[in-house]
Amino acid sequence: MIALVLLIAFQPALPGYQFEFPRDHGTHDSYKTEWWYYTGHLRTDDGHRYGFELTFFRVGLDTEEKTNPWELRQLALAHFAISDIDGRDFRYYEKLNRVSPFTANEAEGKLDLFNEGWRATTLPDGSWRIVARGDKDAIDLVLRTRKPPAIHGENGVSVKAAGIGGSASHYYSMTRLEASGAIDGRKCNGLVWMDHEFGSSQLRENQRGWDWFSIQLDDETELMLYIIRLADGTPDITSSGSFIAKDGTVTHLRRDQLAVRATGSWRSAKSRAKYPMGWEVDVPDHHLVLTPLLNDQELLTKGSAGVTYWEGAVSVSGTAKGEGYVEMTGYQTAFRAP
Repeated sequence: MIALVLLIAFQPALPGYQFEFPRDHGTHDSYKTEWWYYTGHLRTDDGHRYGFELTFFRVGLDTEEKTNPWELRQLALAHFAISDIDGRDFRYYEKLNRVSPFTANEAEGKLDLFNEGWRATTLPDGSWRIVARGDKDAIDLVLRTRKPPAIHGENGVSVKAAGIGGSASHYYSMTRLEASGAIDGRKCNGLVWMDHEFGSSQLRENQRGWDWFSIQLDDETELMLYIIRLADGTPDITSSGSFIAKDGTVTHLRRDQLAVRATGSWRSAKSRAKYPMGWEVDVPDHHLVLTPLLNDQELLTKGSAGVTYWEGAVSVSGTAKGEGYVEMTGYQTAFRAP
């Protein structure tokens, strides 16, 4: 959910973009910033519960073509986190490399990317495989989608700031990916969400950060919301969301159709940032209560992006039950892209 203050050398995200798949699962190097973002809930065969995050970032530095594959044109960052729900522990890992055929790269036209040994690839049957390993943790999952891509925003763009052309991104999600494979050497199954977003803008000076919610309900519907917070803590008018019906139909939700209220707070002993911790979410036909499965799911990415953020697994109750993930940025300091 990044936007704003357009960077001229790169292509802006403008209305009218026509998504095409599998093409748009691949990289879009003419845009400055891009990420492939996986979050999910997993359960081992003996019932042990985990959450996980695996994210690949691409940041463009120069639009000029390079003849030497080692010339620095783009950076590749990656984050991998495990929320051991039943073990009451949270661990994370990070990578930072230049984009090259040897260290980290992304393919055009289909999902096929890596950062050292962490990978997201397309298998011959069209399913996806994601692999990551840290000192204590590893995932190896095959993902099969139950729904088509859910395209967010209107007219091909997800707007992040009013009144400035290109202060937006092209943004879609795979909202119901069935996962099977292994976590920490144990067979598992679960449900995964994938976000893919690309654009060439950053938050404006009066915007501090965002709260993002992905919710997968037991009735096979999903909800995505993002609240961009202004410097005074109030929501930006461009905050919005999407409701995805059982058949995959996407309904855009405007700022005035959604409300998010924190029900508690938690202060990090590592960053000293104070985060909301627990939420009530109201959208048409739903009142939902989100409860963190662990309080400490905070990443301090000093070795890659240099950004402190909270990304965590939550349970969902209220008018419907389910599970989800929440991301919060800008609580330690105002978020600024690296």
